[in-house]
Amino acid sequence: MERTYRIHIASEMTGVSEGLIRAWERRYGVLKPRRTASGYRAYTQADIEVLRRLKKLTEEGVAIAEAVRLLPKIKKEAKEHVESMDAPRRPPEVERWRDEVLAAAMKLDQQAVEVVLDNAMSCMPPVAFFDEFLMPLQREVGERWHDGRLTVAEEHLVTQAARQRVLTLLHQAPKRARRHVVCACLPEEDHELGLLGVALKFRHAGWRVTFLGARTPVEHLARVVRGVHPELVALSASTEGPEGLRVTLQACLEALPARSKVVVGGAAAQRLRSMVIGLGALVVETDAEWEELLA
Repeated sequence: MERTYRIHIASEMTGVSEGLIRAWERRYGVLKPRRTASGYRAYTQADIEVLRRLKKLTEEGVAIAEAVRLLPKIKKEAKEHVESMDAPRRPPEVERWRDEVLAAAMKLDQQAVEVVLDNAMSCMPPVAFFDEFLMPLQREVGERWHDGRLTVAEEHLVTQAARQRVLTLLHQAPKRARRHVVCACLPEEDHELGLLGVALKFRHAGWRVTFLGARTPVEHLARVVRGVHPELVALSASTEGPEGLRVTLQACLEALPARSKVVVGGAAAQRLRSMVIGLGALVVETDAEWEELLA
């Protein structure tokens, strides 16, 4: 399923105002966006690229009436650009970048770790950078810490540098949105990097995000949800055992408004998927489940 964006997100991503997008469509037939079942315009990634290229031309002094004469060429280039971005989601350098980060961490060379992370971040789309590089790297770091090949200091050095990069991407993501999700870790959950990646996915899918982070008390989560009325509550559960997760998640569900739709992610939620679903929450793990949730 190809991802699409409503007009306010297309405007945010391209810097072209909503009114100007409509005017270009009406006067020059620049784009013919799809329509959702509710009648809203739905722009593809290729449409976004066309708008960006037209904006660049007009900023360089080319009149829009003149720029539209180049539309066949612009649309062809935009389609090829999107296809090239989609095809190699995992650059061949990913394994080398991972090894370089781990080697730098072993030397406690924070600057070298940050240089590699910045290089990878500049070469990959934001969500792919998180899914295809950062998360496999963090799993490797966790395994090495668990079996004694990395100390806590080295693990923290990598994790904090990764966290800073995800925060940067989150701040740079489109901000205007009409759907709203509250993201929080369960009260005993310290690890928030995965939840930050979830927030990044939501933002790039056109959601507004309220991020509460690690160790969010149940009563505080409930107060925020009652105050902002989100369409969705996303919770992170990575380390809890069966009984701890059952008690905590049940307390959350009982404290939240009855209309609240809750999704739980993380290693513990995936491991105890049947129990989580039985309590009344969703579990999102596969790409197809993510596509359905974000849409």
